[in-house]
Amino acid sequence: MDLERVICPLHELDDPGARGFTMGEGDWPLRGFVVRRGAIVRAYVNHCPHAGFPLNWQPDQFLAPRAPLILCVMHGALFDIEDGKCVSGPCEGAALHSLPVSVKDGCVLLADGVPLEEPPGLGG
Repeated sequence: MDLERVICPLHELDDPGARGFTMGEGDWPLRGFVVRRGAIVRAYVNHCPHAGFPLNWQPDQFLAPRAPLILCVMHGALFDIEDGKCVSGPCEGAALHSLPVSVKDGCVLLADGVPLEEPPGLGG
């Protein structure tokens, strides 16, 4: 297992729950978050497609308080956990930038080949 690509142990990710992570070095590392609901584990770049801000203000606070949805605290946009599509808010129809992950040996891993830097063209 490539320890550089371990995001977190699965048992440390609540159900439902989310956790932010940073991988890579330099000025533009990959900043993302992993989210879990039941057997679904997904990861996304921590970047709202509406204005380019991080989705959270507090560490690991990515979920809406009373719904199984991802929340952008800046403008209140809501995103589906499974596919990252905006279902409500100023970027409705847009989607979060997904990151391929897997669960292996009880750990959530970022897929090999994903650059450990901010993806180009995120815009804002």
